[in-house]
Amino acid sequence: MSGPRTRPEPVQVVKSRRDAALAWLSEGIPYARFLGITFDRRGDELTAVLPYADHLIGNPTIPALHGGVTAAFLEVTAIVGLAWTTLWEDIEAQRIDPAGLQGKELPPLPRTIDFSVDYLRTGLPRDAYARARVMRSGRRYASVQVEAWQDNRDRPFALGTVHLLMPPPPGSPAE
Repeated sequence: MSGPRTRPEPVQVVKSRRDAALAWLSEGIPYARFLGITFDRRGDELTAVLPYADHLIGNPTIPALHGGVTAAFLEVTAIVGLAWTTLWEDIEAQRIDPAGLQGKELPPLPRTIDFSVDYLRTGLPRDAYARARVMRSGRRYASVQVEAWQDNRDRPFALGTVHLLMPPPPGSPAE
């Protein structure tokens, strides 16, 4: 026989813990804050949101999103998406306390080794969305694919492939 069953946490508590951890992670990247990138979370799935702003336009004649903004959006989405997947287990096991996160420095994030962008069509002057898919995540290396779209998810305007160097686990000697 097993011991007494523990009551599951109320859904508001779980949601609050997840949202606080995501806010801490995404707001800890200054360039993401500058661009206005936010993240919409549904369960363990993240969608990055780049709200339209005039300063994001690179060619006012067309007008089109700046290619560097598009690339940065893809890269931030990949890094946060990968970090989120590695933090998810700690968040769910309650090893991360959201109340204690605010004001704390981010743990070391994965660092970009290589990054390629396929610009498929013009980024229009409107909100953009992106999702990262972790293809491989090991102790030292990760590979992430990202797609960005605007009005129709089936018509991405940019795709990215990012290879990242994983940070050493907490408490391990730095190499």
